[in-house]
Amino acid sequence: MNPFLNNIKRAALGLSLLGLAFQVSAQTRVDDAWVRATVPNQSASGAFMTVTADSDSKLLSVASPVAKDVQIHEMTMKNDVMSMGPVNSVDLPAGKAVKFDPNGYHVMLMGLNGQLKEGETVPLTLTVENAKGEKQAIEVQAPVRSLTNMEGHDHSKMH
Repeated sequence: MNPFLNNIKRAALGLSLLGLAFQVSAQTRVDDAWVRATVPNQSASGAFMTVTADSDSKLLSVASPVAKDVQIHEMTMKNDVMSMGPVNSVDLPAGKAVKFDPNGYHVMLMGLNGQLKEGETVPLTLTVENAKGEKQAIEVQAPVRSLTNMEGHDHSKMH
């Protein structure tokens, strides 16, 4: 076989592999994840975090072995009435940090298997889908914090 053609084939293969590596590197980042501690026999809790996707994506679902049911909820105000309910997905615009906190989108852990104690961690698996329909599973270890203990939060952003 012609050595010149062989080199072109190798180069083409190398570039296609590089393209695959680039596609795989498309990332969604999860920062500041935490779960609210519970009291004994409490059946639900919330998980909070900041999610940033590098391309237009959607958070489709969240799963955790600590709860029988995990749902993404949104807190809304309409005519001075606050309501909370599940949503099918949350848009993650490219490069924009989307906050999941008690006052907006958040993750509800329902049917807890046991008490969530401060200092423990809760495994969460987020399923994100980009505009091309490619799904990514993101594993997060979220520390359990009490509502009164804001230790570990960056207070500099609060002023």
